[in-house]
Amino acid sequence: MKSWNDRLSTPGINGVRPTPRTMADVVEGQPMLVPTARQVDDFIRSIPEGVEMDVRALRTALAIEHGAEVTCPVTIGYHLRTVAEAANEDLQRGMTLSDVAPFWRVLDAKTPTTKKLSFGAEFVAAQGKREGLKP
Repeated sequence: MKSWNDRLSTPGINGVRPTPRTMADVVEGQPMLVPTARQVDDFIRSIPEGVEMDVRALRTALAIEHGAEVTCPVTIGYHLRTVAEAANEDLQRGMTLSDVAPFWRVLDAKTPTTKKLSFGAEFVAAQGKREGLKP
């Protein structure tokens, strides 16, 4: 089984393409970014300390950065988990917080992805509190 870091580094089929159907806040035919996990990781690393961004704002910013109108809501959920779990693997191997993607600036205790994390929401909440982010 692949590690989360292996999944993070796996090249994906990404790019901008027309949305195949209307779902969530995405309308059929809109130019939609399907990002790779690495693109999500890189973007999260660009969020300054003490600044939070909800998933919807992250999707919007990624779309704009890549010339699309929207970012795939399904893909972003998968990749947010990959980024968080890969960061946790790195921390378990001894890396410092400043060396991993600060996923807690996007995820909080209420984000559905947080509930799926192998290490639980307590870590996310503690890092947010450490940076002065809202609980």
